[in-house]
Formats: sequence, C-alpha cells, structure tokens
Amino acid sequence: MRLLGLDVGSKTVGVAVSDELGITAQKVETIAIDEQRYNFGMRPLKKIVRKYDADGFVLGLPKNMDGSAGAAVARSRAYGKRLTQKFGLPVAYLDERLTTVESRRLLVEEAGMHDRRERKEMIDQMAAVLILQNYLDLKRKE
Repeated sequence: MRLLGLDVGSKTVGVAVSDELGITAQKVETIAIDEQRYNFGMRPLKKIVRKYDADGFVLGLPKNMDGSAGAAVARSRAYGKRLTQKFGLPVAYLDERLTTVESRRLLVEEAGMHDRRERKEMIDQMAAVLILQNYLDLKRKE
C-alpha cells in the first residue's frame, strides 16, 4: 500500500511518498498553489498519484500548540475533502505540530543547508516526509 504524505500550506504543498511496504517515506516535490485563483495543485498531484499508483493520502493537521484547531486546520481538512472528491482515495490526518520547525532544524543542523532560498522548498518536502513517516510508524505499532 503506497501513500502520499502532504504538508498543505497557504502557498505550497510538500509531497512525500511511502515505499510499497509502507515502511519509509521519501520526499517527492513541492507544488505551488494559489487559493485566491482556485489553483490547488490538483494537476501535478494527479501525475504523482498515477506515477506512484497511490492508495491514499496522509495530511498534516497544523494544530495550535495548545491542541486547538485554527484556520490552518480548516484549510487542511478542506484540502482533504477536495482530494477525496477528485481522486476517490482515503485521506488520513495526523497532528503535525512542529514538523516545519523540525524540518528546518534538520536541514540546517544535519544537512548544513544555510541558504534560506535553497531551504525554503526543501522544508515543505521534509515536513511532508515527517508527517508520512510518523503516520507509518504509528500504523506499524498498532
């Protein structure tokens, strides 16, 4: 079962994919979106779904630090609803608090990526990897 992990932001969507056994997550790409123009990146996502023969999606829920849901959570759930309508595939959600912070830390401290512009695109992909990997790890434990 191959899953796509998505880190949905206001301007971009980071995409990761699991291996066929559902053990590891790897980065794929960052898709630009523009909600004002109703561009939610469905065309490039369709290509990714086909390329990897995806069976479902895992979306991060960017909850507030106190666990409450704000506008970003509503945006993520709305995106998940679009995915279900467009692809007919199941969508799972995972609390993603601090995945962007952790991605930035990994890229700076572990990968030595200090150039902000270079890091910007990779952060969304890394956040998607962390979301998907955390989900895969949780499912293996169940």
